[in-house]
Amino acid sequence: MKRKSIGIVLLSALSPYAMKATSDNIAPLAQITASSSMEGYEASRAIDGIIRVFDQGEWRSQSQTNFYGQIEYPSLTLQWEKPYTIGEILLYDRPDPDSHLAGGILHFSDGSELKVFEIPNDGSPKSIKFPAKTVEWVKFESTDADGLHPGLSEIEVYTAKDSRKDFVSKVDPYIESARGRYFFFVTGSQPFGMISAAPLTRNKNQYGGGYNYNSTEVLGFPQIHDWMLSGVTLMPTTGKVDPTQGEQGWKSPFRHEGEIVRPGFHRMFLERYQLWVEQTASDRVCFYRLTYTGKENNILNLLLNLGGYVSTSTMFNADVRKTGDREIVGSVDTGGRLWGGPERIRIYYALRFDKAMDCMDGWDGTQRFQDTDRLKGTGTLNARNEGMSYYDAPTSGVSLKYPVATGDTVLVKCAISYTSAENALANLDSELTHWNFDQACADSRAEWNRYLGRIEVKGGTEAQQTKFYTDLWHVLLGRHKIDDANGCYPDYTDGTRQGSQTVNVKYHTRTLPKDNQGQARFHMYSSDAFWLTQWNLNILWGLAWPEVQDDFAACLVQYARNGGLLPRGPVAGGYSYIMTTCPATPLITSAYQKGILTKVPAQEAFCVMASNHRGGGMMGSTDEIRDYERLGYFPDHAGNTLEAAFQDWALGQMALKMGKKKEARYYDRRSHGWTALLHPEKKLVFPKSSNGEWLHTDGLSGWGWTESNAWQATWSVSHDIDRLADMIGEKKEAARMLNHAFEQAAPQSFVFGYTDGYVSYANQPGCSNAHVFNHLDAPRLCQYWVRQVNEKAYGATTPDKGYGGHDEDQGQMGGVSALMSIGLFSLTGTCDTHPYYDITSPVFDEIIIHLSPDYYTGKDFRIKTYHNSAENCYIGKKLFNGQPLADFRISHKDLTQGGLLELWMEK
Repeated sequence: MKRKSIGIVLLSALSPYAMKATSDNIAPLAQITASSSMEGYEASRAIDGIIRVFDQGEWRSQSQTNFYGQIEYPSLTLQWEKPYTIGEILLYDRPDPDSHLAGGILHFSDGSELKVFEIPNDGSPKSIKFPAKTVEWVKFESTDADGLHPGLSEIEVYTAKDSRKDFVSKVDPYIESARGRYFFFVTGSQPFGMISAAPLTRNKNQYGGGYNYNSTEVLGFPQIHDWMLSGVTLMPTTGKVDPTQGEQGWKSPFRHEGEIVRPGFHRMFLERYQLWVEQTASDRVCFYRLTYTGKENNILNLLLNLGGYVSTSTMFNADVRKTGDREIVGSVDTGGRLWGGPERIRIYYALRFDKAMDCMDGWDGTQRFQDTDRLKGTGTLNARNEGMSYYDAPTSGVSLKYPVATGDTVLVKCAISYTSAENALANLDSELTHWNFDQACADSRAEWNRYLGRIEVKGGTEAQQTKFYTDLWHVLLGRHKIDDANGCYPDYTDGTRQGSQTVNVKYHTRTLPKDNQGQARFHMYSSDAFWLTQWNLNILWGLAWPEVQDDFAACLVQYARNGGLLPRGPVAGGYSYIMTTCPATPLITSAYQKGILTKVPAQEAFCVMASNHRGGGMMGSTDEIRDYERLGYFPDHAGNTLEAAFQDWALGQMALKMGKKKEARYYDRRSHGWTALLHPEKKLVFPKSSNGEWLHTDGLSGWGWTESNAWQATWSVSHDIDRLADMIGEKKEAARMLNHAFEQAAPQSFVFGYTDGYVSYANQPGCSNAHVFNHLDAPRLCQYWVRQVNEKAYGATTPDKGYGGHDEDQGQMGGVSALMSIGLFSLTGTCDTHPYYDITSPVFDEIIIHLSPDYYTGKDFRIKTYHNSAENCYIGKKLFNGQPLADFRISHKDLTQGGLLELWMEK
């Protein structure tokens, strides 16, 4: 008896199959004709989106080989109603070994042609890339074919990158994916979405972990890619697979040809299992469409792995319950967080399917269980080495079995919660209530376009536009929600600090404050550190997405309500203690100064920050703060001193605006203590011991700094540049020294390791240096070096480069890059009582910031440049709303009332 088909993939031109990387497939928009077609296998089958599926969705010609080998070579023509600019064509032969369309010629309406050789005989794609050309029709004429009725499974025609229309299509997730961190490449997520899914190709954290472009094998599809959080890994397989062998036993090869990546969608073909895996997401739910393409009936084994190391943490204590033939729920514990956080975090999940499973098998380590309704895994964690270490644990999970025939699909939804299995189910029920995968993809794309489109740019090069919107994607991608749809969230703050870990935690489930309509007033987040975000996220979020900065400020205060401390890098409702001092202060104070702190009372926020600037708060221990106040600096640590000085100044500015004169004087005094560390001969800041002796005077040494050195970080006293210049001698001399540093760093493209180099834009401490020139009365040097850094450190759009190849921490390097590209910055992180923006040298002809009507009175703020080019990087005349600007700054108040800033560029 033939099994009833689960569903055949039929796709329209707006389907996700119509996207490849950052381009659009326009083949479905064409009128298609063929030299000949068999009945039931017409030419239209070659553009129907059914790809590599044996005996389905194929165009078959009437051609066949005669007794002495002659064959009539078939052809296919696509004709559009209007011209399109294209840059790539994919050809998929019929996946039938007895029929092979092996080669041919692509003819274009512009008179050009391209010869095509070695089309694979197994249905895998043949990619033909070429310089962009504008055409009205394309004809593929075969010149080599063999067997019965040669034809194509599919032809895809992709637009050239410079003809991309929406904002999503301008994002290239591949950029620096061969160098990024585990959470760097996440295609299955909405902006700041709770769910954050993506394929795993290299199981490590930093330096090419997660999805790595250079990898050729898929190890699984984890649902969580976050700061020290990972896991709940799905792996679709077919046939007989032994899951006790782990990822090396179930992994599958894949190819980039035919793969599609973009914000909110990923398409990948698992060669080993003959499966298309498509992925999209809403805020809390990841949605998969699995399509079996094989010739023979088979068994789909959907593996859910809940044991072992996944790039940033290790899963153990798997718990799976089958609650119906279309649903499973459960939980898993995670631990082994190298960089800190609660020692154990529990993740709950719920999976739902569009078709009843035949059975659920399980495994735990080397044990296997047949047709079970419940699995309980072991709780074993084994350190890989002594001291700081990642941990291993046995793989453990379930295999959900579905008999499949050629072309069948299985739809899978997965939701998570950090509070309960019931809330994971509630999250699943609150979103994606339908089973229309294409509609979910369209909704995801619309949401990303809405966010990315807050800043619209025109002009510049194709690469600059690609890089800019990829920057914004990273700015909006990292740092994920942890609260459920009903407002519940986890609290892991009630524990004991042990280094960077939180141990002996007493877990609490809490509920967010609600508004009058019963909706949560803000979200809770898990994220990497906010260390030095005053030079990137705090500025950029406040410009285009003020509700985001408002939300994060409220979230940080809520952490302090629970545990007393303002987090540096919160993990699932707990503290990780990553990085140094109290970086939450500039984020919260800048929100207040810009008038966008609306979700928590300003007085409470101030008190929370003041508490954390005292001994025992996040800024430092009681002894450390006592020394800091007595000496003016942190003994043995110049980096902490400069950070704390800026944070004290920022809090003092907030106190001043709130009328707290005593507190303002107190924090202002503390903010100048760094001056004790400026070496009188070297004219750079160096660390001192508690008895006042210099630890060293090597300007390139990282001793006494955090991921920096004296040459890089001396200039980070952003609030005190005038004082720094006076101590050096004068502004002209300070500019000369800083210019020397940039000249020394230029041959290495301003990219160095954690403590190396005179200037490094691969990490946070040096990310303000080029903008210091504006404050040293040297605006032309500012404009020149901003352009140089933006091009050399951040300008690449390849899988190995784009963010300095070193340490892109959830949007921070992307934020600096984006601000450089639009020509705005704030050296003081918009923490002044009257915040303003520094004007530098934008790369685009026009920038439009669509201002939030919920926070700002203006509609749009526009920057328009004239005579802009790579050579014309200097600003000549500048007007704001038709009036000359006196210097290189514009106030936040003026900007957010809307208007036009005009810049005439010159050599």
